[in-house]
Amino acid sequence: MQTLAIAFMSAVTLGGLAWVFLYPLLSGERKAEKRRESFARPEPTRRLDRSQQRSRREQVEETLKEVEQRHKKAKNVQISTRITQAGLDITKQQFMVGSGALGLFAFLVTYLAHAGLIPALVFGLAAGLGLPRWVLSFLKKRREAKFIDALPDAVDIIVRGIKAGLPLFDSLKVVTADAPEPLRSEFRAIIETQSIGMPLGEACQKLYERMPLPEANFFGIVIAIQTKSGGNLSEALGNLSKVLRERKKMKAKIQAMSMEAKASAAIIGSLPPLVMLMVYIMSPDYISLLWTHPTGRLMLAGCAVWMTTGIFVMKKMINFDF
Repeated sequence: MQTLAIAFMSAVTLGGLAWVFLYPLLSGERKAEKRRESFARPEPTRRLDRSQQRSRREQVEETLKEVEQRHKKAKNVQISTRITQAGLDITKQQFMVGSGALGLFAFLVTYLAHAGLIPALVFGLAAGLGLPRWVLSFLKKRREAKFIDALPDAVDIIVRGIKAGLPLFDSLKVVTADAPEPLRSEFRAIIETQSIGMPLGEACQKLYERMPLPEANFFGIVIAIQTKSGGNLSEALGNLSKVLRERKKMKAKIQAMSMEAKASAAIIGSLPPLVMLMVYIMSPDYISLLWTHPTGRLMLAGCAVWMTTGIFVMKKMINFDF
């Protein structure tokens, strides 16, 4: 039995060694593996000359660089551009004359009220330089809010027109016929700019100069990239519409979350004038020194400056950019 066991174990060992080393050579499995490796080995590809053919990625990068340069230039806008962004039909000269007249009127009213020369100068400068620009900023923000509300629907109209077989230019014409202001006038400006010979991509990118919003910038980027490198425009604009609607939801959520801080800032900013008014009602002689005595006038002007600075700081703290 011991001899049989040793013979069996030896036979199994020899069979295993033969299966591992001799069977691949005899069956041709080794040659098949080498043949599969030769077919699977990647062949070196020729590199194309960049001066002859530019990739789509390079075109997209160039478009984004152009957008960044325009964004840097848009930070330093002139008064005439700000007037256009506010939607006013006045010239720069008319705006400057109106600002000077308003500042002179405020100076004369304050000086004739025996408030002193320095407070009159402060109020005159604030009325002539600050108030008109604040009005421009207010009108600009109100116009931008209307534009943002109507832009997703306009993009959806363009997407449906492209899917129906209309060219992009005709789809933009449909928007100018049905969209509300100021979206109608802005898209009409794109069509007029393209009609005089400017490419449609550049005409859409000009929208950001008249309406400096990230949403308008997104729209110009999508159109510019599609005109340069091609692609599925309806899909790209459909994704843009989704992004615009999600940004609108995010903005509303941020406003709801920051409403408590805004209410606190409004209460803190309104407390000093309200306390001053109540003291004046209860004891006029006690607080009248602030505008009858020269030192009191100076203190009142300083308090106004510091209160204005505090209000602007609080406004900066509770406004969130996204």
